Amino acid sequence: MAAFMRWLAQHRGLHFDDHNALWRWSIDDLNGFWSAIWSFFEIRSGAPYQTILADPKMPGAVWCPGATLNYSAQMLRHADLRPDDIALVVQSETFGRSTLGWAALRQQVANVAAHLAELGVTKGDRVTAILPNTDHALVAFLATASLGAIWSICAPDMGHVAVLDRFQQIKPKVLIVQDRYVYAGKQVDRSDINARIAENLPSLTHRITVDHGDDWAQITAGHARFAPLDVPFDHPLWVVYSSGTTGNPKPIVHGHGGILLEAAKQSLHHDLGPGDRFCWLTSSGWIMWNAQWMALGQGARVALFDGAPNHPDLGALWRFAAREGLSFFGAGAAFFTSCLKAGITPGTLGDLSALRSLGATGSPLPPDAFDWVYRAVKSDVWLAPISGGTDLSGAFVLGHPMLPVRRGKMQTRALGCAVRAFDENGHEVIDQVGELVCTAPLPSMPLYFWGDTDGARLHSSYFETYPGVWRHGDWIEFDAEGGSVIYGRSDATINRRGLRMGSSEIYQAVEALDFVHDSLVVDLEYLGKDSFMPLFVVLAPGQMLTDALRGQINTAIRQSVSARFVPNDIIQIDAVPRTLSGKKLEVPVKKLLLGGDPAQVVNRDSMANPESFDRFITYAAERAQTQG
Repeated sequence: MAAFMRWLAQHRGLHFDDHNALWRWSIDDLNGFWSAIWSFFEIRSGAPYQTILADPKMPGAVWCPGATLNYSAQMLRHADLRPDDIALVVQSETFGRSTLGWAALRQQVANVAAHLAELGVTKGDRVTAILPNTDHALVAFLATASLGAIWSICAPDMGHVAVLDRFQQIKPKVLIVQDRYVYAGKQVDRSDINARIAENLPSLTHRITVDHGDDWAQITAGHARFAPLDVPFDHPLWVVYSSGTTGNPKPIVHGHGGILLEAAKQSLHHDLGPGDRFCWLTSSGWIMWNAQWMALGQGARVALFDGAPNHPDLGALWRFAAREGLSFFGAGAAFFTSCLKAGITPGTLGDLSALRSLGATGSPLPPDAFDWVYRAVKSDVWLAPISGGTDLSGAFVLGHPMLPVRRGKMQTRALGCAVRAFDENGHEVIDQVGELVCTAPLPSMPLYFWGDTDGARLHSSYFETYPGVWRHGDWIEFDAEGGSVIYGRSDATINRRGLRMGSSEIYQAVEALDFVHDSLVVDLEYLGKDSFMPLFVVLAPGQMLTDALRGQINTAIRQSVSARFVPNDIIQIDAVPRTLSGKKLEVPVKKLLLGGDPAQVVNRDSMANPESFDRFITYAAERAQTQG
């Protein structure tokens, strides 16, 4: 960050007294700021841009017309500079430990790209994968991007329904899978599930399995030339998914150029450079899988951990950090709070002298976790929580290496992000909880949702509440210095340990059971507390909720969606409260269970069955009493 500020002074004649002054310039002069990021980070392009921001409207901003580039070319540029240095370390329960040098990584990418091309994959085709967080996934992703094809990945612990809900929308040509893996010391066989998924993707022409025989070894071997295709700045790079409260998951399309600029900018806030060793504990189904490659783009060594973070105990990741000499380690906030509750002392588990920074995201990091980090991990570590989203593959608020860490807060607003808190009337508020909004475009905002031909779903997802302003769906409070606290989701999206899932996917799994007539689920992640997700079920006539039926419901969610979304509590009700048009009243129920006034959270005159709300009022009172 300091080097960037010196560069601005030397090359642009810009001097800033503090970060807030720099931030204000970065959002007031978007052309000046993003052109500085492009130049400072030496973004490689086949053709230059005509202007940085040709049209600032939201949605629909037009960035860098005329520019051509390729994400993979930028990610692998250090293969020319340091071919023999290690680029990637993988610690896998399935495959053990392995490393890849920069030149070897680029060669594997070139070989897989050549193989995909032989299979007929061309610019704009979709290549999908169900893979864990290993080198296979990275190599396949970079190979896909190098061809101008479009990548999309799901984690192996996702049920076949959840995977198909995603992949069927984008009609992939190739599916890459791993049929068997080890997690928490147990063998998991996905071969039947993977076969079922492939059978239900009629667009597929080929399926590649990375763990059968010598297939992957043969594909990655060879001497193909790395020849990434230059594509327009806004050419689709990948499709990621962030579920709303109804319908299929939102297939969000991001572009090559926007992701490169956002990743470079984020690396300033993370203080990343070629000497770093970076690890973020992530599932391949979480946007942090995509985001971790920002470190690769800066020439840092990226360490991947493929396995259960609590196997054989919660010290596993900390011992890994010590062995690999990590300088930056990030994880979901839930991991750190789990370590806190377990009473472990990572500082005694190995040599963490190289560890300079800890990152956290996925949910708010509570103040007592800050205390634990500085007491039990390392007294001089830089703790830098971040918050952003799958939607923009970036962070709105995050760390700053030149600012103090304040207990329970994120340090600052991201450069280039006109992020603020709005009240319900669209007025900015300070020292008051409001809606997290962004009032100016970002290059990594979605190009579009796949299949959303008229842009209506994109508009309704982010721009309906405040026209022309991005509403993210989080509660946030800023102080006068730009520090912030996130207070959880303001909408009904389920957020479990950093992974977001639409309630509709849970309903699909639960209501497929013969004995479940209807259901409603809410996530009570709020005020820095752990997520608490109750599931309310209407059973078939004559049925009573037993432990056996609870077990069947949990199994259905675990198999069709993910074990991460098994509810904390299951409660039998007589009816799900609905609007006159039949929509489930998730948000009013959530507000009620978070302490809202029953008379204020819902208008009973707008309900089809107003008496159904009484059961939730009773439950809210019972829960409040048990919590003291």
